[in-house]
Amino acid sequence: MRIAELSRLSGVPVGTIKYYVREGLISPGELTSPNQAQYDDGHLRRLKLVRALVEVGELSIAETRDVLASMDSPGKTLHETLGKAHRAVTPSLPSEVDGESWEIASRQVEELVLRRGWQVEAGTPAWRLLTQVLATIHALGQEDLALLDDYADAAERLAEAEVNCVLQRPDVESMLEGMVIGVVLGDTLLAALRRLAQADVSCRLTSETTKPAGGRVSSVGGGGG
Repeated sequence: MRIAELSRLSGVPVGTIKYYVREGLISPGELTSPNQAQYDDGHLRRLKLVRALVEVGELSIAETRDVLASMDSPGKTLHETLGKAHRAVTPSLPSEVDGESWEIASRQVEELVLRRGWQVEAGTPAWRLLTQVLATIHALGQEDLALLDDYADAAERLAEAEVNCVLQRPDVESMLEGMVIGVVLGDTLLAALRRLAQADVSCRLTSETTKPAGGRVSSVGGGGG
């Protein structure tokens, strides 16, 4: 296919494709004339991955190149390759917390990981993000973390389904693409679903019943049907 067709199928403008080629994110097409090149499905798969990393994951060109280099490195396991991209798209909180709150949160994260038997590396971006969240909670004087294991239970179930889904994809490029999109947009998707569920539960648990003079019981704020 020519670059115009590659652009149409990938959704990436021609000028951006040429820029990605210059930056070494995708390989050049096969020259058929001094001003024409042919591209194949391999270019399309790589371009979709680059788009996911840059546009969805908001990685810099250098970070994207680093993830791609890890994927192309011989001897790298699939777990290591996915982990490289996973760490790259994990955000951090902008807020600063005091040292005492950070130490308390650090112990809680270590105890949580040990208690649940998670095979994860200490100090990764996700580890630090959880520490920062818990430290911020402490710094705000909110000490009740009784739901921490409930969150972990839900996270385990969801992670099992997500990783299994990604591993069903046919090649490493599409696995990485799915993982990046799943992490970044999945966070927002989960937040939206959680808020809808919270609104539903709040409506059900906080509805009060009143008994008007006529003796008919009605639900305050309840909808008809």
